[in-house]
Amino acid sequence: MSSDATASPDPQLPGPSSSLDLLLPGGAGDIEVILAAPRETPRGYAVICHPHPLYGGAMGNKVTYTLASVALKAGFYALRFNFRGVGRSQGAHDEGRGEIEDTVRLVEWLRQRVPAGFPLLLAGFSFGGYVSVAAARQTQPALQISVAPPFGGRFAYEQRPPRPPCPWLVIHSRDDDVVDYQATASALAEYRPAPELHTIDGAGHFFNGRLGDIQQAAGDFIQRHLPPA
Repeated sequence: MSSDATASPDPQLPGPSSSLDLLLPGGAGDIEVILAAPRETPRGYAVICHPHPLYGGAMGNKVTYTLASVALKAGFYALRFNFRGVGRSQGAHDEGRGEIEDTVRLVEWLRQRVPAGFPLLLAGFSFGGYVSVAAARQTQPALQISVAPPFGGRFAYEQRPPRPPCPWLVIHSRDDDVVDYQATASALAEYRPAPELHTIDGAGHFFNGRLGDIQQAAGDFIQRHLPPA
């Protein structure tokens, strides 16, 4: 393989600092995808899941975009996509089941195209945090980042997903008015080992004006566990 930083490992991957808008096959039809490449030579790949589609969630969500930006800065390909029924993605909302299936499909699509051994980062916000954690059992990520995952309170799912088999960071605001902080913290404490919980005060659910807190916490987490080669 060429060591030239401008060379892409696969013609279906974008070149440095560029992105591709794609329609990829999913379980219910096409999935709308944006795949971006870092400026420097890539060293990993990330798949990021957006919040609940029935409440306006889409891959353009600012927290989802922030997580993708953190991944790019760390040298990862960053793939965002619209869940079923959102944007140009076909199908209809499937209460997490089909969304998990599509996440796994996209991880495998990207895994087949990046260099062997590249670490996978799975990340997601709110509903996307649940979906990405549930997809970890099949995709075996090297790192997991969840922002305000609904593991407790009124939006919690009846069956909690298994713990990801890797270092796991959860970022949550103490005053979250959608996903209850205390209920989620209690649920996370039941995992063995418990994930690293980074608590923020005053950011609410959507982190208005506080995206820098996500950038710092997530960037530091990646740096600690996957230092530059």
